[in-house]
Amino acid sequence: MLIDNAQVAPKNIVNGLLLATLGAVAFSGKAIIVKLAYRHGVDAVTLIMYRMLFALPIFALMAWWASRGKPALTRHDWWGILGLGFTGYYLASFLDFAGLAYISASLERLILYLNPTLVLLLGLVLYQLLVFGSAVSYAIYLSFSGELVRRLGSLRLVGLATTVACVLCIGQFVLLRPLSAAQVAPQVIWLSILNATLCTAAPVLMVMMAIERIGAGLTAQTGMIGPMSTILMGILLLGEPFTAWVAAGTLLVVAGIFVFTSRPGPA
Repeated sequence: MLIDNAQVAPKNIVNGLLLATLGAVAFSGKAIIVKLAYRHGVDAVTLIMYRMLFALPIFALMAWWASRGKPALTRHDWWGILGLGFTGYYLASFLDFAGLAYISASLERLILYLNPTLVLLLGLVLYQLLVFGSAVSYAIYLSFSGELVRRLGSLRLVGLATTVACVLCIGQFVLLRPLSAAQVAPQVIWLSILNATLCTAAPVLMVMMAIERIGAGLTAQTGMIGPMSTILMGILLLGEPFTAWVAAGTLLVVAGIFVFTSRPGPA
């Protein structure tokens, strides 16, 4: 169902734009938090374990809330949820965290916002980055999630799929690291709590609420603020340089997103 912005109450438009903006900025802050945590000697496996450990109760509660009064999941549903949880949240998140150990937060955000063809070219020719794998993994998730979203609803699917991803990330740590590796600096714990709440669970809810008010198209266009907010936070909080290549990449990405999201079509 398409949402005609002309028929939406002005209050809903304002609230929707505010939610979409806050959601985009909060999502983008994840890269900054990860880079700050890496300064305390933690690795990607341990860091993502803590992020998902603190996010697990939130997403489990979300899944329970959205499942109330709904039909029981079929075996096909469960396989779909497991597959999407693995590709869209576990694998994409882990590769993204691992890639941030080697590149700047600004470059990470630009790569994740590029269209798949350009990501492929840059990833293979220039960077050979783990973040490229993250973008591919999340693209697989988006490609196969449509049917489940229509059948289960977005909130229920996100809650269940992210719960699966949380369990996988925690299990990965248990298998690959000794329990002593969980002893990290207190700053890592607090940054992980912030990442799990402000930069993971909260933006998911804000973006969904924005879509309900202003539609997916306008929400996506508002999300263009994401790369720019990451670059700004990277400069202010991490001391990352703002080079001509970053500026050119930002313009390219924002222009591409605008072109594709401004095309008329089904939400």
